[in-house]
Formats: sequence, structure tokens, C-alpha cells
Amino acid sequence: MTNMQPYKKLYTYWYSLIIYDLEVEFTKKYIISWKLREQMDGAARSGKQNIVEGSDILKTSVKTGIKLTNVAKASIEELIGDLEDFIRQRKFKMWDKNDPRTLEFRSKYSKIVSNLSNLGSLGNEKWELPGDPEEAANLLLTLCHIATYLLNNQVDALERKLITEGGYTEKLYNLRQDYRKSLK
Repeated sequence: MTNMQPYKKLYTYWYSLIIYDLEVEFTKKYIISWKLREQMDGAARSGKQNIVEGSDILKTSVKTGIKLTNVAKASIEELIGDLEDFIRQRKFKMWDKNDPRTLEFRSKYSKIVSNLSNLGSLGNEKWELPGDPEEAANLLLTLCHIATYLLNNQVDALERKLITEGGYTEKLYNLRQDYRKSLK
């Protein structure tokens, strides 16, 4: 665990990984159009991968990290739109955030993600797509809403970091200035 990648500590990463895994299963099961399946799979994958890339780039560019984190959020928002379409077009019920079933999903996955984040790797956690299409779509929607909420908070924190600490180039410039002053 000493060499754990920084993104594996992020709840947003673990939510996006679960979303991606479940979404791929969802599209195989319920989405007939290969074009839509490809779009939805791509959006879910993009969400996860941009969190990984954004986290890694923070070493040298907080500004780029913010941009990539926003791309991750936008990708998951795109997936939300597709899931809402799926529910609406089939005349399913979109569950409210306070629906007991939604609250149960939130509680269950909060524990799973917390454990994954602490471990920094996949443990014995299990997640599986419900067999009912309405329930499956609402589970994915719930996870996507949690992920976008957390990604918004992550962007806000990165922006505060950039404002208070400056960027990599700025830090190098200050170090160079300090070095030059020390030579005098």
C-alpha cells in the first residue's frame, strides 16, 4: 500500500469504477442500439479514466487536473442523460433521492466505496446489477449523482488549492528566484 496511486484514495475514482462496471453490464443487457451502447460505455469509461489522468497530472499542473476532473464530471453527466432517457422512454419511474430504495443504494455503496478507498484496491466487495431494468437504471443514476456531487466538491477543493498554493510553474519560478537571491 506504500506505492498506492493517489487516485485510488479518491471516492470519485471508486464510484466511477463501479459505475463503469455496472454500466457495461447494463448496456449489454438492455441497450439494443450498438451506437448508444458505445456512447454510454464511452461516457462511463471517460468518467473513470479522466479521474485517473486528472489525479496523476496534479503533480505538475493543478489547472490541468481541474480541467480533467471537470471532463470526468461531464462524462458522467452525459451518462445521466442517457439513463434518464432510458427510464422516460420505457415509462419507468425515476426514483427520488429520498426514496427508501435510493437511500438503501446510497448506504450500501457508501460503505463499499469507503472500504475500497481505505484498501486502495479491490477487496471482497460485491456489486451487481439488479435484474429489473427500472431498478438497474435507478441504481446507476444514484451512483452517477453521487459521483458528480463528489466531483463538484473535488473541483472546488482543487480550485482553492490553486488559489492558495499556486501552480507548479509558479512554485518553480519562486524557487528559482529564491535560488538567485541566495547567490547574491
